[in-house]
Amino acid sequence: MSNSDIIAILIAFACYLVLMIIIGGIYMKKTKNTEDYFLGGRGLSGWVAALSAQASDMSGWLLMGLPGTVYALGTGQAWIAIGLFLGTVFNWVVISGRLRRYTIRANNSLTLPEYFQNRFHDKKKILLLVSSIVITIFFLVYTASALAAGGKLFNSVFGINYNVALAIGAFVILAYTFMGGFMAVCVTDFIQGLLMLVGLMVVPILAYFLVGGDNIGGILEQSGVIGGSASYLSLFENGGEPIKFIDIISQLAWGLGYCGMPHILVRFMAVRSEKELKKSRVIAIIWVAISLGMAIFIGVIGRAYLFPTILGSEGAASTESVFITMITTVFTTDFALPFIGGVFLCGILAAIMSTADSQLLVTASAVSKDIYKGVIKPDAKEEKVLFVSRITVGVVAILAFLIAWDPNSSIMALVSDAWAGLGSAFGPLVLLSLFWKRTNFHGALAGIISGGVTVLIWDYLPIINGQTIATATGIYSLLVGFAVSILLIVIVSLCTEAPSAEMLQEFEDVKNKNVE
Repeated sequence: MSNSDIIAILIAFACYLVLMIIIGGIYMKKTKNTEDYFLGGRGLSGWVAALSAQASDMSGWLLMGLPGTVYALGTGQAWIAIGLFLGTVFNWVVISGRLRRYTIRANNSLTLPEYFQNRFHDKKKILLLVSSIVITIFFLVYTASALAAGGKLFNSVFGINYNVALAIGAFVILAYTFMGGFMAVCVTDFIQGLLMLVGLMVVPILAYFLVGGDNIGGILEQSGVIGGSASYLSLFENGGEPIKFIDIISQLAWGLGYCGMPHILVRFMAVRSEKELKKSRVIAIIWVAISLGMAIFIGVIGRAYLFPTILGSEGAASTESVFITMITTVFTTDFALPFIGGVFLCGILAAIMSTADSQLLVTASAVSKDIYKGVIKPDAKEEKVLFVSRITVGVVAILAFLIAWDPNSSIMALVSDAWAGLGSAFGPLVLLSLFWKRTNFHGALAGIISGGVTVLIWDYLPIINGQTIATATGIYSLLVGFAVSILLIVIVSLCTEAPSAEMLQEFEDVKNKNVE
């Protein structure tokens, strides 16, 4: 790129980043208490709830991790996207409405840990503490993945040192999350969700026509895809070999994670009414279907459009930069519109920021609202809790920054580990707490601990010939952790005392929609 191209892209980035900080400043003035800071006073509209939930869900993984793995191995990697789509539909259709009602019935719970405490009448606040610790651990890794994606974006586009780029992205995300809280995060995520969608649709379609649709198969062959173009484009082959059944199941299992993602579930809790929630449901499902489909398309078209450049080869950028490289090539080489290219690059930054800000906010709520006010100092005033929240946002951002410091860190690997941990620890409990009235405190505690610990053992302990169980078996830890957690919740709940009459009545009220 020429210097003028870089300047035009920088101007686009600067305008975008300044807008995000201004939104944070606006909502800082409107944030008066913790319900405003963490749930926006339960006042989200259908559009904002839908797009902010999905934007915060997909992260840089959607525009970097998924296209990158498809670019490298072929459409056999699309099973993850299929699993995520099914998980999204299930989350919005089955969980969203009942969770919103139950959090209101359960003493107006503002966070997921607080919901667990109130749902199971945990007067000792054990569930509150344990679930808050789980959130803090896994969201550190998740936030690090978003910051790493931001560092790679700035490094690829501007040639800025990765660590300097990491610091720039972390600062902006920290600024508007620190100031504005939940509504600032949701409004910025709404804008970011629209920007992501436009970028996902426009760029690959332009590249498709530029490369010539009829030529794609031949160019893929020339690019050296493993197994040839037919294998590369087959849903049932992966890296040139028939995809294994266990690989399909493991990739589909990504969809289970939705049941336990606090930064997504909190959007359901914050929607202003059941009517708005129904609207959100349709918008979110359409958004995610288009976005996942186009992300896969980017991986395939990018392989043909960027040839003879082969990403991931010696001296070339990593495969995770395929969308970035496509944007800069399309808009600086073919169309000479670098500012427009800069706007679409902001779509990638939007994906990164929309997830990192939500994760920072949920972690802040876990530490300040659930641990500090819930356990350490129950009589703390609202102003003090807000202060602790903002300090927590800063501390978590710094720790995530340090985790992401290594420029070779894989976005896909970081997201995979955090997604599995949160999905296994909370997903089964969210499901059973909403739909099985026999679930009790002991079962809930067993489910959270067993799910989280299973993932840590499966992914991190090298106990099979120096390999982790995940590496040795190829089975995604979320699948195992989810199964272990749900099994223990049922067994432990049945082996201990039944829920109280009051808890059963609350369950029936939610089931029958007797909630104001």
